[in-house]
Amino acid sequence: MTSFTWSNQQDSPIRLRTFLRQNGISRTLLKQIKFEGGKIVVNGVEEKVNYMLAQGDEVTITLPPEPANDIIAVSNLPINILYEDDHFLIVDKPAHVACLPSHLYKNDTIANRVKGYFLRQDYDNQKIHIVNRLDMDTSGIIIFAKHHFAHSVLDKQMQHHQIEKMYFAIVENPLNDKHLEINLPIDRQPGSFIKRCVIEGGKPSKTEAWVEKNTPSHSLVKIKLHSGRTHQIRVHFEAIGHPLIGDWLYNPDNNELDRQALHCYKMKFYNPFIQQDVVCESKIPTDMSSIIQGF
Repeated sequence: MTSFTWSNQQDSPIRLRTFLRQNGISRTLLKQIKFEGGKIVVNGVEEKVNYMLAQGDEVTITLPPEPANDIIAVSNLPINILYEDDHFLIVDKPAHVACLPSHLYKNDTIANRVKGYFLRQDYDNQKIHIVNRLDMDTSGIIIFAKHHFAHSVLDKQMQHHQIEKMYFAIVENPLNDKHLEINLPIDRQPGSFIKRCVIEGGKPSKTEAWVEKNTPSHSLVKIKLHSGRTHQIRVHFEAIGHPLIGDWLYNPDNNELDRQALHCYKMKFYNPFIQQDVVCESKIPTDMSSIIQGF
């Protein structure tokens, strides 16, 4: 099982619960440790969370086992691994593959493929923790956490917009400005379950972009997300008159590509378990690069 150890260096006495929270252990994870087979040990002795720590005390937590979820079927199709350590697995998702199973896509999502990989590797923890998601027809980087603690750490970074996400997109109509910021509120389009739109009273949303190449009819743009709304890039660029090519939902008359021309090419986050940033990059896939080569 997975274990972590810290030494308490604080001068004043501190409750074990507080110390663990300071080191990133959430309330939910504390409950799992208590009720699902984990352990909290101080100086070699198992203790409860109201125990008072003294300076120099050594605290070790052992996470409970995380068996596979039977709801997710196993797929043995290959995955393209960009980075892996004891805590995270980062993969390059192809277009036309969903992130998680649904009633439409049950057996061959990227989560199904990762589950098959975990089983083949015979990892202790088999539960699937997906950190970020991409639309089915968006390609690029997906982060999986290998245990609950790693997931909660990155979930917190996501909430505070501390994970850097960069995209490439091909949009209709050349952009005149080399750099632009789009600050337009987004929410669900009235009467639609799927579609989003720029709408008064929507959630604040910010997209930053840089033009990499222009043609008389297209722009290749590099994009940084400062918020994480559903379909944010697709909605923002449609709203300013530059919809993504191939986007069946926001640019239905364009058939230059059989999916929206959007690729998550870079992800950067802080890995506290190795105390350094992790940066992953993914090459633009062939279907997009073939269009770019014509620029």
